[in-house]
Amino acid sequence: GFGNDTGIDLTGEKEGLVPNSDWKQKVKHEKWYIGDTYHLSIGQGDLLVTPLQLLNATNVIVNNGKLIQPTLVEKIKNTRSEKIVNGQISRQDFIDKNNLQTVREGMKLAVAEGSARLLGDIADKDGKLVEVGAKTGTAQIGSKDQAGNYTTHAWITAFAPYANPEISVIVLVEKGGEGYQVAGPVAKGILEYYFNDHQN
Repeated sequence: GFGNDTGIDLTGEKEGLVPNSDWKQKVKHEKWYIGDTYHLSIGQGDLLVTPLQLLNATNVIVNNGKLIQPTLVEKIKNTRSEKIVNGQISRQDFIDKNNLQTVREGMKLAVAEGSARLLGDIADKDGKLVEVGAKTGTAQIGSKDQAGNYTTHAWITAFAPYANPEISVIVLVEKGGEGYQVAGPVAKGILEYYFNDHQN
């Protein structure tokens, strides 16, 4: 989850940060206000997540509450046996299924009529539209640009096909601006490749 490493078979992973009142008092010497809770609930404030953590969260939504252990290795083979190492469930049934479905529907609507509309016209190699679920995001970071505006990271997470997902994607463009304008086209390119060139 957020605030913990994912356990992926890769060195140097960061844990991120889920701030709480103890952390704020210790680090900032300030008390926790209700506004901090509001900010945290929408992914703002001092919350720090890695792209892989956010992709894991997307995958929990996609997999009906199952957190699959991420890995770079699909399988290990030798002359005597083959060991499958992917697809191991590390946690499940920790989020109400109705809540998961509500979020999935919201991600579908983000593509149908929201900030991820540019993903609404992805077609497979046969010309059939691929229904996508997605969520865009724009994360303010502490520094301001020369005009006095906060610098922002552009995010998008997506999965497809909506009814029976095969692929999930996360794109972060650091200091890239708005999620739908910058990260969205990158995610679209990945999905178009997957459903066309990759399938050949």
